[in-house]
Amino acid sequence: MAPEISPFRKPKSATPDFWRSLVAAVVAIAVGWGGVVYAANNSVQGAKKEEGGFDGDAPTAILIEASSGSVLFEKNADELRAPSSMMKLMTAEVVFHAIKQGEVKLTDEYRVSENAWRKGGAPSGGSTMFAAIHSKIPVDDLLHGAIIQSGNDACMVLAEGIAGNERTFAEMMTKRARELGLTQSTFANSNGLPDPGNKMTVRELAKLARHIIQTYPDFYKLFGEREFTWNKIRQQNRNPLLTTLEGSDGLKTGYTKEGGYGMVGSAVQNGLRLIVVVNGLDDPDDRASEAKKMLEWGFRNFEARTLFAAQQPVGYAKVFGGDSRSVKLASPEPIKVMVHKNGTDKLIARVVYNGPVRAPIQSGQKVGVVRVMRGANIAVDAPIYAAESVGQGSTMRRAIDGASELVIGMFRAGAEKL
Repeated sequence: MAPEISPFRKPKSATPDFWRSLVAAVVAIAVGWGGVVYAANNSVQGAKKEEGGFDGDAPTAILIEASSGSVLFEKNADELRAPSSMMKLMTAEVVFHAIKQGEVKLTDEYRVSENAWRKGGAPSGGSTMFAAIHSKIPVDDLLHGAIIQSGNDACMVLAEGIAGNERTFAEMMTKRARELGLTQSTFANSNGLPDPGNKMTVRELAKLARHIIQTYPDFYKLFGEREFTWNKIRQQNRNPLLTTLEGSDGLKTGYTKEGGYGMVGSAVQNGLRLIVVVNGLDDPDDRASEAKKMLEWGFRNFEARTLFAAQQPVGYAKVFGGDSRSVKLASPEPIKVMVHKNGTDKLIARVVYNGPVRAPIQSGQKVGVVRVMRGANIAVDAPIYAAESVGQGSTMRRAIDGASELVIGMFRAGAEKL
């Protein structure tokens, strides 16, 4: 097994090249030759000010940088909770994806069923776009109603129009979440109204928000629109950050008794976009102030640093049965992480992969990730790929590697018994 690496501190006088070289050295040591999958704790139970640099009151919270996905702060980020109306982001993503795939058009019209009108419309007493029963509404307007007005009826009409019924649409949401790498999220309806089947973590809400921002830039503009009028009723966007924080342009608030008050927010300042998610608060004002405070703290205290340039080698992975014993790893894009401007971050970088990697290996094949840890938290997981092709080795080479793995497997099994 590769040796443990002590956290390192960036010297204040270090040049960018020295910074990248230092990280590269740490990764190279951490990889070793064991093909080890290094376990990492994805969350912490609570977050102390002296550890995270932020004293947050939200029961669950996360702050990430949108470009790299780098985590600046987290607290109970993997705790499953009712996402309330914040899960309408998943509803919107399914519709955006269907439009992008050509399966749905913005001009398609869906009928407002009595079910959608009664359970999500004016008679329900909840958030609604006031869609008239039996009327037909274009998808474009339904998206406006779902995103700007948080209309439960709009979501239900979209679900019934696309999938035939809301339950089937919820199954589509869960399936789509898995495709996006959201492994814990589950959905039982389209709008976030109370149901035990609606569960998300703040980490996965942040990942979803990041995906929407990056994948659907034109549709994302809907989240920043201040108001929308339907059925002669004008309603304001429910996101308080739009009027209280410079550069804010999304995304969604939510509340249920089970989940408490939550918010997914995003803002851009000086070219830097941050995404915040909080959930479980007792008061809507606390929700707004907590999200704003966290974003302001992030903009004030962090900056992006490049760990590895595009195509710069970050380490090697052991190869099984190849004409080479190892394969060089790199990323086609620069690997960046957000660090404190005062240079006090303690980071550990490791290459994480399932190994040894079986030959043949194609250049550009994904092998694993570079995982950068800030204390107990993952600061960033950046995918890395084979920087070269590795052909299949000789019969003798494969036999030797097979025997080696058999012996290693026996030792591992014996160690587990002990």
